[in-house]
Amino acid sequence: MIQPTNNNLFADLPASLVDEVLNRTQEDISRELLHAFEEIRDKQTEWRQQLKDADLLRHADNLPRVEIPTCCGADGAYAIERLLSTDLVVAGAVAVEGLTPPSETRYWPEPRHLVYADTEMHNADTGSILRGVMIGMELTLARNAPHDLIFLDGSLTTPTIFFNQALSKAKELPDLKISAYLKKNIKLSLESYLAILTTTRSDHFWVAMPKYTTRREIGEQLEWPASYDDRGLLSAILNVGEYTKPQTLKQPDWHIAIPNDIRAEIADLVEKITNALSEIRVIYYRPDPYLPALRLETNRATAETQARLGTVLQGVKSQCYSAGIMEPYPLYMADRMVKHLPRAMPAFRQVVSQTLSETYQGNINDIFTSLHSYRTESGR
Repeated sequence: MIQPTNNNLFADLPASLVDEVLNRTQEDISRELLHAFEEIRDKQTEWRQQLKDADLLRHADNLPRVEIPTCCGADGAYAIERLLSTDLVVAGAVAVEGLTPPSETRYWPEPRHLVYADTEMHNADTGSILRGVMIGMELTLARNAPHDLIFLDGSLTTPTIFFNQALSKAKELPDLKISAYLKKNIKLSLESYLAILTTTRSDHFWVAMPKYTTRREIGEQLEWPASYDDRGLLSAILNVGEYTKPQTLKQPDWHIAIPNDIRAEIADLVEKITNALSEIRVIYYRPDPYLPALRLETNRATAETQARLGTVLQGVKSQCYSAGIMEPYPLYMADRMVKHLPRAMPAFRQVVSQTLSETYQGNINDIFTSLHSYRTESGR
């Protein structure tokens, strides 16, 4: 049996459980993965030829020469500290400037952010509404960024899902403070989303880059095995500098719920957004030999204009500079920053406890009992 290098990893697990998992990973799982890798290796040439025959393979060197664009990345997070008497809720988004050439003037001396923090009555669905607020902040930061190329974490369709869930719960739970906040700011969030989906500007480009995806637009077209997603196979097929011809995103039945009290205000925006989702284009691009194929989602005007697409790929390549970072630098930094928001919740709770202790006139035990934390829920 393989011995773990750090016994602390398994300190709280039963020894028999650890032994069984290690044996399973060493034997069955390793064997299954070896078979999968051998299948990809054996069919790599065949699948690459299929890409060429279907006219889906391109090379970035054949695009127009462009200057390296200025870049930034936006990401968000939310957290809920479940206390005995109430919930402490926080949602935030961060935008971080990318690497810049030495001769270029930086737009931002420090990261930009938006944040919401408040207390909320106990409710199991608070997180769904808070997530809608979070994604709205991401979109607002991204829309207002002064950079040429703005990276978004996740898919361009993710905001539709989050907004639908958030507005549905806000309709059911109008007494929550977060519901009122969402409704107050939803128009600005949807306007930002629509602008990103429909822009035709030649100096501003928005690109969404999901880290994990199960999409198979190309795999279904070429009848590749359903057990592999496009990104996994294309990471083995594409050479450095190659990308795939822009493909139309597979379209489910998109829907965003609209509460009756704000229907007149946002109904037209929602219709335009759902129509614009059909114009999303998907590209896979491999900028470096040490990186997998990256999935890029952008609007049709950007993907199908050679000069604009050249700017996007040049920007992606310029921000992928390290083998240890599997995404553009500004997205990586924004992700690292927002991940610390949930981790900081105990510190925020401690500040509240200390402030109340200094001013509360009753029994101080009431404060520490009421602010006892059961768990922290978080997401991105």
